[in-house]
Amino acid sequence: MVGKKRNIYSISVHDITNQATVNRTTFYAHFQDKYDFLEYWMTEKFQRTIRDRLPEQTRCNADNLRILIQTIFDFLLRFRQCSTPGDKQFEAMFENAMRQDLHRLLLKRVNEMDTQGFSQEKLEAAALIISWGIFGSALQ
Repeated sequence: MVGKKRNIYSISVHDITNQATVNRTTFYAHFQDKYDFLEYWMTEKFQRTIRDRLPEQTRCNADNLRILIQTIFDFLLRFRQCSTPGDKQFEAMFENAMRQDLHRLLLKRVNEMDTQGFSQEKLEAAALIISWGIFGSALQ
């Protein structure tokens, strides 16, 4: 399923469960529908790509921010190259999940820094602005 170039709409729960060698009951115990699964799958792939280039213990600095930005650009480029015209309607769902995940990652990293004097609201706003800036630029 993953290696074949099919559009998302044409992939069924049956296709997913056959590829994963699990039954439908197991699938529905974890996911509401194929879109829930596909969003989870894309988010996992996104997180793994970031972890591969920036392990958890990586310090927050300008060089690592550059690596993060390049990783996001590369991931979105590969995502678009693998998409089919029939997937256009689902791009926003995946992009939103990735942007939210990037925001969580940045917020976690910002909270690990010495941020005395900054309220949690300001830190959350900074992480949100940075995540939108990176992700919005990558989408363009």
